[in-house]
Amino acid sequence: MPRLSSLLPAVTLTWLVAASAFAEPRVLTSIKPLQLIAAAVQDGVGTPDVLLPAGASPHHYTLRPSDLRQVKEADLVYWIGPDLEGFLPTVLEGRKGKSVAVQDMQGLHLRHFGEEHRHDDEPVGDQSEGHDAKEQATELQVDNHDQLHRPGALDAHLWLRPENARLIAKHMASDLALVDPGNAARYQANLDAFEQRLKTLDIKLKARLKPLEGKPFFVFHQAFDYFEEAYGLQHTGVFAINAEVPPGARHVAEMRERLKAAGPTCIFSEPPMRPRLAQTLSDGLPVHFAELDALGFGLKPLSNNYEQLLMNLSDGLAGCLDQL
Repeated sequence: MPRLSSLLPAVTLTWLVAASAFAEPRVLTSIKPLQLIAAAVQDGVGTPDVLLPAGASPHHYTLRPSDLRQVKEADLVYWIGPDLEGFLPTVLEGRKGKSVAVQDMQGLHLRHFGEEHRHDDEPVGDQSEGHDAKEQATELQVDNHDQLHRPGALDAHLWLRPENARLIAKHMASDLALVDPGNAARYQANLDAFEQRLKTLDIKLKARLKPLEGKPFFVFHQAFDYFEEAYGLQHTGVFAINAEVPPGARHVAEMRERLKAAGPTCIFSEPPMRPRLAQTLSDGLPVHFAELDALGFGLKPLSNNYEQLLMNLSDGLAGCLDQL
């Protein structure tokens, strides 16, 4: 009969193998919207982590030592790409796990700054000179805070188009099935449920937002073009403000003239803070202020909270534009 001491290594190895088989994959996303999509796919198996804290800008973020450990230890890392998180490429070098730049996924609908909105049934091609001139006239870029939004650059806010989110979720389900084959059926079922919820939500949002077509509104950050395009809306202008260098008196006067010309209108800022310039711009004008949240500020990584992100955008737009 073998001694107990001789059996211990085999028992320990068996326990370690079993434990690793049931360990949930460690999924890390750069920003909250990707975490919400991953949460829908991982529902019932695990909870994805997110790198950027609430309120942090993905354009400019300094990683902490704890962030670096998370990046190193994650099985799967999802980020938008260098057009959004410019601080991440060097950090991801040398990782053993898989890192996925979402903007490189095949099949995504991608926009570039300076493009006009088009309906899905319209062909992609050169735009007419007349419309280009009109489009340029409606944009007032003031002290643009970086070069990420320059004409022709990729608009990296791609998660705000439901069809893109569906494709991202499909890739995540496939990746997770490879890392965790024991739960492959669960990931597929979660993906199917997510796709069905998006179809239902899409119908609801189209009905809710169609009456708002043509109503004027301005944004402080050109982050919502994917959502606008999907639902037939278009901002009247962009006040791209440098948070560190306030615009001069001439620029402020130009913005006020734009608002006067628009008549009753809405200006949307993003949480957690409204630009200090807001009151100066709106003083004495029929302007309503509201918030649009592209990053899911305050949303928890629950299976249906990506849909809530889109619902919040719809409610924010409708809540203000309905008053005009």
